Amino acid sequence: MTNINQHQFEILKNKHTWESKRLLRTIYAMFYHQIAQLIDPTIEGKIVELGSGIGNLKMVIPQAVCTDLFPNPWLDAVCSAYSMPFESKSISHLVLFDVFHHLERPHAFFQEAFRVLKKGGRIIIFEPYISVTSMVVYGLFHHEPIAWNSVIDPSDQPHIDDRYYAAQGNATRLFFRQETTNWIGNWKVFHREAIVSYSYLFSGGYSKPAFYPEKALPFVQRVDAVLSRWPSLFAARCIVGLTPV
Repeated sequence: MTNINQHQFEILKNKHTWESKRLLRTIYAMFYHQIAQLIDPTIEGKIVELGSGIGNLKMVIPQAVCTDLFPNPWLDAVCSAYSMPFESKSISHLVLFDVFHHLERPHAFFQEAFRVLKKGGRIIIFEPYISVTSMVVYGLFHHEPIAWNSVIDPSDQPHIDDRYYAAQGNATRLFFRQETTNWIGNWKVFHREAIVSYSYLFSGGYSKPAFYPEKALPFVQRVDAVLSRWPSLFAARCIVGLTPV
């Protein structure tokens, strides 16, 4: 299946799940608020989300410009993360929610991001985090590969094929394990946080039924708070903020 066909299939499936699963909407709203906390309102320019999917970020950041690889009624623009239709030094923030692990050539993305971001602008990345326990959960119950030992393509040129790519472990490897530093020369990591979120894992996400009732969410969140002392063991999500230097 091509990248475009696979992506559209997942979007339509996710849209149905989103509309029918209130627990999922509640958890994602908390994630979006964590992203909003890293938005610097003093930086002028558009807040652009890449790979917006069904455009849910607007529920917390209504001014966000939602984009994706191909048009849908709820999107504001169509573009690739490797080639954005924005003037140089015109964007204040780039937000990638569960998108970074689909970038086969992250270095090429960083090069384009450096072009469009204003001085002091920010990239905010929200991704899976691979810990001891989440590796088991993602490996067994999610269709996308973790690709923990795969080579991360170091090219700074966008790829030209449209195959579907996913490597859930890339953000953990690049920003927490720092396996490769090819991209770091033009960037400063100003925020890096691994998030314990069994409330998310056991919600079933978009692809599985919930393993607990919605009324139990406060209890599961208390468990998350206790386990947050040991993110390398229990974290399942992460948020990373970068700014050009």
